[in-house]
Amino acid sequence: MSVRTRRHLTSRVLVPALLAVLALVAQPIVAQAVPPAPPNPSDDDLRSGQARVDATATRVGHLANEITQADAALVALQSQVELRHEQANKALIDQQAADTAVAAATLAADHARAAADAAATQVTVAHRNLDEFAAASFRQGSTVGSLSAFLGSRNPKDLLARAELLDAVGGAQLHAVETMRRARIEAANKDSQTRAAVAAAQTAERAAADAKTALEGAYRVAIDTEAAQSAQFHTLQEHKADLEHQLYDAQNAVAGLRGQRQRYEEWRAERDREQAAAAAAAAAAERGTLAAERSSSAAGGSRLASGTVQSVINRAMAQLGVRYSWGGGNVQGPTVGVRDGGVADTYGDYRKVGFDCSGLMIYAFSHALGYALPHYSGFQYNAGRKVPLAQKRPGDMLFWGTGGDIHHVALYIGGEQMIEAPYSGGAVRVTAVRYTEIMPYVVRVL
Repeated sequence: MSVRTRRHLTSRVLVPALLAVLALVAQPIVAQAVPPAPPNPSDDDLRSGQARVDATATRVGHLANEITQADAALVALQSQVELRHEQANKALIDQQAADTAVAAATLAADHARAAADAAATQVTVAHRNLDEFAAASFRQGSTVGSLSAFLGSRNPKDLLARAELLDAVGGAQLHAVETMRRARIEAANKDSQTRAAVAAAQTAERAAADAKTALEGAYRVAIDTEAAQSAQFHTLQEHKADLEHQLYDAQNAVAGLRGQRQRYEEWRAERDREQAAAAAAAAAAERGTLAAERSSSAAGGSRLASGTVQSVINRAMAQLGVRYSWGGGNVQGPTVGVRDGGVADTYGDYRKVGFDCSGLMIYAFSHALGYALPHYSGFQYNAGRKVPLAQKRPGDMLFWGTGGDIHHVALYIGGEQMIEAPYSGGAVRVTAVRYTEIMPYVVRVL
């Protein structure tokens, strides 16, 4: 419980009790003397006391401004951390795509190489057949097919047999030469295909290597940035705690029941304004629900769409309190996070079950869409129809970015409220919409 909360609770208890005591004292009591008058300070005492009150109030105002500036700095640092995480998510996806391309190109090269080997085998067989034919021709003499091949015939039958043999040998020679020619052409084609496939594999490998280098660089930048920002974050937190302590001391130094009552009235007025705003938002949401129901009765099908949006919100709301884990969450629900080598690891995200911001959106929309959104807020920003921020409605995704780079996403639930998985060390929560660094468009997928 913060110092401010304890002070408010103390005021809520003590002030009504003190008023009740004063009311009892003010009632006439039989046989009891009237209490003596309280001290009446002089004008100089009043002026001196008021001067001390004014000086302290001025200091309190300065401290309040410093706390506001510290809070703004903390929000800016958290945005930078979220941006580095999302850039690392994108690098992971790019590396996976490059690895897939390498595998496909390598498989094509292997197939082409096998075909080239088969063609080379055919060339070898054809060459061996041609060699055998040439050897046979040599054994029969260099004038095979000429008149001398017939001179050794002993009778007409032997002469006819020799003629048939020569015709067969000539045909075999032509067939062997043609086979040799076709085999060499096919082998040359397969070799060309192999070289093309190998070149494609090498290109894919270079792309994978570039993606891996980009991934390692993104991780290194994220780790270094998170380490520096984490130190700044803790320094600001310590400074904020010190400012709050000074504020508490300064407020206690403002003497007198009038000052305490004034601060209590300010707190009560602020509480009343917040309750009035919440009631107005709830009433507006109720009017919107009734209007949607009337509209669905007049134009069929709208009720189904409203129910689908509500189911998305209900799925997200069912995860309230689930811890944040960087890289966690899928269509089934929260999952174990992944290592980032930096701040997320110090919170043990890689061994704890939870959601990160884009993982919560994947789970919330999975049943309504029938498919999984990409696990990267930058890609989710382009996953649906962009609508101006001023026209947001429940079920829309809100995005935050720095210099145009998306680093966070949340689900709008109406009444200027949203549900989000905020940061390492946090948990899924409902909070007011933050407009610092918010993107000018919401994304509507339903």
